[in-house]
Amino acid sequence: MDTTERYAKRLELLKADLVDQGRRVQSIIESALDSFFNGDTEAASDVIRADDVIDQVDVRVEQTAVNMLTDAATSGVALSSTQIRKALVIVKLNNELERIADAGVTIAERVPEFVRMDTDIPKTFRVMANSVIGLLRDAGNCFDKSDESLARVVLQADEAIEAFKAKILKDAEQKIANGQITVEYAFLLHEIANECLRIADHCTNIAEQVIYLLSGTVVRHCEGQWVDVPRPDQQA
Repeated sequence: MDTTERYAKRLELLKADLVDQGRRVQSIIESALDSFFNGDTEAASDVIRADDVIDQVDVRVEQTAVNMLTDAATSGVALSSTQIRKALVIVKLNNELERIADAGVTIAERVPEFVRMDTDIPKTFRVMANSVIGLLRDAGNCFDKSDESLARVVLQADEAIEAFKAKILKDAEQKIANGQITVEYAFLLHEIANECLRIADHCTNIAEQVIYLLSGTVVRHCEGQWVDVPRPDQQA
């Protein structure tokens, strides 16, 4: 039979599993972007195969969380609001990580097309890629270290990714007009830039959930900035 102490230990083990999953996803994104810049189709294939492990762990983490909550309910264990939030957040973050890995797979799947085109990749892309990698690392660390301040840094950082994407697309439009690149190549650049922005969006989702986990505060992106939404017990 579950006890409050045993449930707490199971919850910490589940968190550790999710932290490990975050490191796997980090590795996939780094490898996917490296294969893109290096034109390495073999490395890209490795990324696609590595996603199978991500999917397996994704299912396992979610099922474990469901089993834990079921066991707590049937055993009559009195869980704190923080413990309940933690279980729910773990399930949500698990889903965000799986989607980030999917974005890495999409990037890897496009590598052979870029190799066939044999065209230089804009330098701005490397800066954007490095920013995405750093953002993902910070998103994982704010959960692992229970760091609300770092989570709020992540919330602000995705604007930089949007700015990089806008510049890349503007430059691509000019090069199409000048006959320097093909429409097909510009379309692929647009797709990769979208995947980078997609990763950034998932990172901000992770940061939102970490803030909710640590403080119970809900944050929302309103009118170009992140704002805290008062909890019901804080409203007048």
